[in-house]
Amino acid sequence: MFQYPIRFVESARVWRAKGFTFSEIQNKLHKKIPKGTLSWWFRGIELPSFYANKVRRLNLDALALGRQKAVSVNRERRRFYLEDIHNRNRNLSKVLRQRDVSKLFLAALYLGEGAKKNRGSLTFANSDPGITALFLRLMRAVYPINESKFRCTVLCRADQNLNRLNAFWSKTTQIPLQQFYGARIDARTRGKVTENKNYKGVCRIDYFSAKVYDELKIIGNLAIQGP
Repeated sequence: MFQYPIRFVESARVWRAKGFTFSEIQNKLHKKIPKGTLSWWFRGIELPSFYANKVRRLNLDALALGRQKAVSVNRERRRFYLEDIHNRNRNLSKVLRQRDVSKLFLAALYLGEGAKKNRGSLTFANSDPGITALFLRLMRAVYPINESKFRCTVLCRADQNLNRLNAFWSKTTQIPLQQFYGARIDARTRGKVTENKNYKGVCRIDYFSAKVYDELKIIGNLAIQGP
């Protein structure tokens, strides 16, 4: 204790009596003093009544900060993890440009999201703009598409703006609004507020071509049956 100036000890004891923590006192003294030494200095000091709640609050704040740091560290780890996956597979985008590969990908998408009982046309419906755009991009790359054979129908909730939805999906699909049927509203949603403000409804795409439908369905069945 005697290696420190007496003013250090006196100041520290005053701050301790006012309810300052060891860390706060060290910061005020601008010196890292061992906690054992501080405990010796503070013997006999009666702490304020609010001190226990203060320490509890500081501990909770420290815990919350620790959790935030953990989330930040985990987020950074996941970023590197996903970046590594992206770099190892980025060459696949070039493979997808091959017509047969694109056709397989297109058939797989239709197998998962397309109607299977149509005759003379195909129907694909999805709420994800990216997947919908991918489906159409593949169709246009694989087949000599007649754009006039496309029709779109937006399926949405009762409180959504139909004009905005149609405009959004027209831009996403590159299909003119003139080829959109009237939107279909889910009656079960009347009087209910749409909580997900990013939800754009479901875009149903019809393309009137028995040839395209039959080929995609057969390719899908071949994939199911295996080699």
